[in-house]
Amino acid sequence: MRSARPGIWLGGVLLAATGGCSVVGPASVRTGRASYNVAIQQTAAEQLLLNLVRLRYRDAPFTLEVVSVSTSYDLSASVSGSTSLPESAGKSYGLAAGASLAEKPTVTYTPLQGDKFVTQLMSPIDVSTILLLYHSGWSVERIFAVAVQSLNGLPNAPSASGPTPDRVPVYEDFARAIRLLRALQVGGHLTLGHSEAAAEGKPVVALRLSQEAVESKEVAELCQLLGLDPGRTSYPLTASVGGGGKDRLAIVPRSLMGSLFYISQAVEAPPSDRARGLVTVTKRPDGSEFDWSAVTGDLIHIHSSALPPGRAYARIWYRGSWFYVDDADLSAKSTFMLLMQLLALQAGDIKSTGPILTLPVGR
Repeated sequence: MRSARPGIWLGGVLLAATGGCSVVGPASVRTGRASYNVAIQQTAAEQLLLNLVRLRYRDAPFTLEVVSVSTSYDLSASVSGSTSLPESAGKSYGLAAGASLAEKPTVTYTPLQGDKFVTQLMSPIDVSTILLLYHSGWSVERIFAVAVQSLNGLPNAPSASGPTPDRVPVYEDFARAIRLLRALQVGGHLTLGHSEAAAEGKPVVALRLSQEAVESKEVAELCQLLGLDPGRTSYPLTASVGGGGKDRLAIVPRSLMGSLFYISQAVEAPPSDRARGLVTVTKRPDGSEFDWSAVTGDLIHIHSSALPPGRAYARIWYRGSWFYVDDADLSAKSTFMLLMQLLALQAGDIKSTGPILTLPVGR
């Protein structure tokens, strides 16, 4: 009877080792899917931050998209046994079992480049895209600040749509106008939508005001700033470089590249880099340094530090310094999300056109 026990033990160990195969698949999904999801999202934010910092330093941006992630798991099991017969005792048995699980991921990248992507990067953002963002729940103030360069002739720091300018931009009246629009939106008195009128067979996007708000002081100030006729409840939005009119709003959208340049003005370059001329320092007429936070406001602030930041939503090491967005800066994180959505809308249909780099990662 004693001689049968090793066989029983051996069979039990083999069953335990091979029976684990049935749960490897579900377990790998539970642990792997979330990990890859977090890693891709985090590196996408870091890549956007890197490109914003590059633009501040007048370095060329570059975007590498993750096209696909695939992985396989190899499960192997081993069992060994031994027996001995000491002279002073009965038989003794030795048994050893082992199992190993190896993951073999493969990541495929493609760079966003080529004439089609560059064209979409440099083309003005369509008014329909602005409408889509609005109906996705974004603040009209945030959308217009990032994506609009001029509204009925009011400039929104147009010189900031490129490399940091030497001179102070014009932006104050535009900033006041979009703050009024935001106040009306929060109060439920403003919407963006399609009007019944159509141009060339396409519905026209219009800014609509509630009848209740038409006589308000906010609307009176807004009409004065934008040169609009008061008393109207609807003003069509048209993409035009002209000054607009009393019954319509002429909007000049930025390009996606212009929006990225605009937000890059919020990058805080270290004093040593400013002193060495590595970034442009904008000067007031009196020679004092202009603070770009007056333009970008609460949209975003990108900090720099010589030491790794302790609390960061995204951080990157570039040109000998850490650049980061504070994890508690909810407005900055919202602006980041808006920029990522704009990038996806502008480049979403051409991600597969570039060369593909596939990297098998062995363990």
